[in-house]
Amino acid sequence: MASRDPVDSRILTLYDDYCHGAMDRREFLRRATTITVVGGLSALTLAQGMLPRYVHAQTISFTDERIKGTYVSYPSDGGTSGTMRGYLVQPRGEGRFPAVIVFHENRGLNPYIEDVARRAAAAGFLALAPDGLAPVGGYPGNDDDGRTLQATLDQVKLRQDMINSARYLKAHSSSTGKLGAVGFCWGGGMVNHLAVALGAGLDAAVPFYGAAAPSADVPKIEAPLLIHYAATDPRVNAMWPDFEAALKANDVRYTMHMYEGTNHGFHNNSTPRYDEAAATLAWNRTIEFYNAELKG
Repeated sequence: MASRDPVDSRILTLYDDYCHGAMDRREFLRRATTITVVGGLSALTLAQGMLPRYVHAQTISFTDERIKGTYVSYPSDGGTSGTMRGYLVQPRGEGRFPAVIVFHENRGLNPYIEDVARRAAAAGFLALAPDGLAPVGGYPGNDDDGRTLQATLDQVKLRQDMINSARYLKAHSSSTGKLGAVGFCWGGGMVNHLAVALGAGLDAAVPFYGAAAPSADVPKIEAPLLIHYAATDPRVNAMWPDFEAALKANDVRYTMHMYEGTNHGFHNNSTPRYDEAAATLAWNRTIEFYNAELKG
């Protein structure tokens, strides 16, 4: 799927607020009707076009011969219900593989995140995409309900479910014990949280436009970080100066890339925020990073 045509920045800002729970879909579309757009399309039409199109998200088929995927359940002490479920994908072939945990956005395990797990497996990694909504019925099939449901969860228990998922993956019989993490939006912040929680137990961390770890917690980070930011993302980017200062002060190894001309969510190929060139470059950098940190 190629990058979409540019969208009015006011609608992108409105959509960002909608994605982060500041309003529901009805209010998002209502506010869009108040925006005057130059050109042939109405603001409402443009706003409706912002909603996810998951038919575009699949880049690797469930039946791709390079991989084997299945849904797994496992214990999660201290989490929402004591049990978790995730989508586990491994490369074909014998032996063990370095592992990558894939954290979803603020709406559960949707088709885009499942595809990211398959991309990681196709690159030679044992990938697990946990569904934080599994203890309350799982991803409900649409992002609106998923976002609402995730917001109702006890966030401490939700993060514990994700930490337990990472530990489950690291100890899996098909894992070498080397563990990387990648996440997007809420999941990007979860990557930073995991780096704090696991310390030396995490070998490589890749947050995409995620909330920074608190400066007081940065001394606990031992994994190298590859950090991806969108240039137009004031909510997240405002955290970077303090985060960078703390990383430097504690000698945490990191590389940060800021992708010019992109918006928050630029890696998600199911919405018009997707930027094909930036998403491809960021993912290639991610795989190169994992190859260096997890396969050595």
